[in-house]
Amino acid sequence: MLDSFAARFGRVEPRRTAAAFATGLLSDVEVKTCWQLVEQAGHARPDAMQRLLYRAVWDADAVRDDLRALIVQRLGDPDAVLVVDETGDLKKGTHTVGVQRQYTGTAGRIENAQVGVFLAYASRHGHTLG
Repeated sequence: MLDSFAARFGRVEPRRTAAAFATGLLSDVEVKTCWQLVEQAGHARPDAMQRLLYRAVWDADAVRDDLRALIVQRLGDPDAVLVVDETGDLKKGTHTVGVQRQYTGTAGRIENAQVGVFLAYASRHGHTLG
């Protein structure tokens, strides 16, 4: 998978960091903040991953397209569907990203909540990618 988008990075440092970042996202690490992904990659500090996300020059749309092409090639099924699921988590504070007073089906009314939308790929062959 990593080879499918490696050429999108002009320098070896962001290419390696992107590989470590993607590997961390696909790992069993329970909480996937930048710090946890840095620790998973064996780095002492988050500087390289933060630089990748905020300052490094790379074409995110092209990487997305490369990854999509790989998924279609390996898992593509003309009968597959994309499954969209929205879920809300009630929150008491305001420090979690995305928390605000908004409608959530979890409560059935407007509450202080964080709402997430998830997209999964499902095919009759049992392959899923979420």
